[in-house]
Amino acid sequence: MNWKQILFLSCLATFVLLTVLEESDTAAVGSRKADGDENKESLKKIFIQESDASNFFKKRSRRSTSSIDELNAETRQMLAADEQRREYFEEQRNEHENFVEEERHEQNERTREQTEQWRQYHYDGLYPSYLYNRHHI
Repeated sequence: MNWKQILFLSCLATFVLLTVLEESDTAAVGSRKADGDENKESLKKIFIQESDASNFFKKRSRRSTSSIDELNAETRQMLAADEQRREYFEEQRNEHENFVEEERHEQNERTREQTEQWRQYHYDGLYPSYLYNRHHI
């Protein structure tokens, strides 16, 4: 099939689908056959009066002050976030301190072993070894 036939068949299928959906009762948009009373009631549910709408936007404007409850809720959220941040950084600091302490111990142990090996290698036998020559306080 060439592209013209494919285009024609897709347009025909779309047309048939739209005509079938237009007559169905379960469409998302209501039909125009609805009563005027039902239509007015549904509009009343959707729209609010002008005074209420202006009060709503005045309350929610950028310059308006927040209520005490809103301020308290925001403060609680900020305090909770600060506490979580503090705990996270404290945990990170403790892990780093433990790591540094282990590294320091390992380095001290390697240094002590190397020093001991150096002393044993260079010991000439004339003097007592270092371990027996230590001054005890």
